[in-house]
Amino acid sequence: MEVNSPPYTLVFFGATGDLFQSKLLPALFLLHKTSLLHPDTLVFGCGRTNMDDAAFHDFIETTLPRGIAKQDKDIFLSRFSYCRVDPAYKESFIALREKLDAVDYSIPRSRLYYLAVPPTANESLIANLSESGLMEEEDHSQNGFRHILLEKPFGTDLDSAGDMDTFLLKHADEHQYFRIDHYLGKDTVQNIMIMRFANLIFEPIWDSQYIDHIQISVSEKGGIGGRAGYYDKAGAVRDMFQNHLLEILALIAMEKPATFDAESIRRVKLQLFNAIRPFSEEEIGINPVRGQYAGYKNEAGVAPDSRAETFAALRLWIDNPRWKGVPFYLRSGKCLSETVSTVTISFKSLSNSFFENEPPNKLTLRIQPNEGMCLNLRAKHPGPKFCIGDLPLAFCYSDLGDTSSAPNGYARLLLDAMLHDHTLFVHRETIAASWRFFTPILKIWENDPDAYHLHQYEQGSQGPAASDELMAHDGRAWEQIKLDIPIGR
Repeated sequence: MEVNSPPYTLVFFGATGDLFQSKLLPALFLLHKTSLLHPDTLVFGCGRTNMDDAAFHDFIETTLPRGIAKQDKDIFLSRFSYCRVDPAYKESFIALREKLDAVDYSIPRSRLYYLAVPPTANESLIANLSESGLMEEEDHSQNGFRHILLEKPFGTDLDSAGDMDTFLLKHADEHQYFRIDHYLGKDTVQNIMIMRFANLIFEPIWDSQYIDHIQISVSEKGGIGGRAGYYDKAGAVRDMFQNHLLEILALIAMEKPATFDAESIRRVKLQLFNAIRPFSEEEIGINPVRGQYAGYKNEAGVAPDSRAETFAALRLWIDNPRWKGVPFYLRSGKCLSETVSTVTISFKSLSNSFFENEPPNKLTLRIQPNEGMCLNLRAKHPGPKFCIGDLPLAFCYSDLGDTSSAPNGYARLLLDAMLHDHTLFVHRETIAASWRFFTPILKIWENDPDAYHLHQYEQGSQGPAASDELMAHDGRAWEQIKLDIPIGR
């Protein structure tokens, strides 16, 4: 059963921006209509735009689903107030504190500050929250928490991530920070742990004796959109691999945690990250593979001589007993054929099978779209005596009935932060471990860009040919990027 949150005052900085409008408001409405928001929870929108509460309500109303009864809509809107705040001026935060103290006087509430703003605004926001006394916790009870929710990026390399941690810990305690990776809010990602550790048929064979290799693919059909200012400096490795893909890898490959809590899971994730074999400088010339889609340099805001990769693929080895000799293949890119995120566990072929040249069993987890999973088994088809083919055992979450009341990714993370549950949030130690792995690669690319080929690939393709060659060198092939994986009906 879901646990309802205690009373909170939720404060969203960047409340007139796209993230708040497209992701956070729908998440709040879902929590509201499923009664997972406490009746006394209030929401403050903060931004530099000058508007009153009525104008803010009009702005919110444009995001709500059609057909809501007026009474229900009015109850939801009554939670919201607006406060004009300039992140650079401490005076704004003193005024904000006065407003928050006034509403929390009669009903004590914990507070959650969500920084839905560009990364460049984070430091001034956090410093002013701290210096204005808005992060002071009287106690660690239900109505005493002061939480900050941060979106990535968490640094751009190991040194900057360390500097960021030093800054954060200067202004609040570690337990007050919730670092969001929205992939961890997806049901299929959460299901990885439950599937592995709650089923006898999987856990005993989840190792190098039975698994040949594992593929993790996150492809996007669209380009960079209006994100050139960020993306042209970051590239695919910083944008996707250091966070989303490595977090998925950790859930797939980590050891069983002692208990199902945030601290135990953090420990086994950290052990896993520290066991990833570093690349040698010689290897970086061929693995990872870097790519850039044709026409990227014509995008608005992109430097004409840009070397930013919009695609990357790499092979990893994990040096521990469970995964000795098992390659992990990761890839992600923009302007590919479809928007699909999958994990494929390819098992070894039977060595003593009666049937020759039979392909191996595969387990596919689809993270998006149409979240679900599929186990391909070799079985008899109708027809001749030995007519053998793949028969899928599959389900899609949408097949389980009406899931509209279940918290989606952002709703789940908001609710967990209000419950002071760090399980689905990333920790500074695992962030540092992932940067220790990727920073040497990024530095080599940046220090000698011409020595490391940036492969061009056509928009709508499967990525550069060099990515296929990386797999072919090992006698393997990527799973095709496509939407018609047989999952569910």
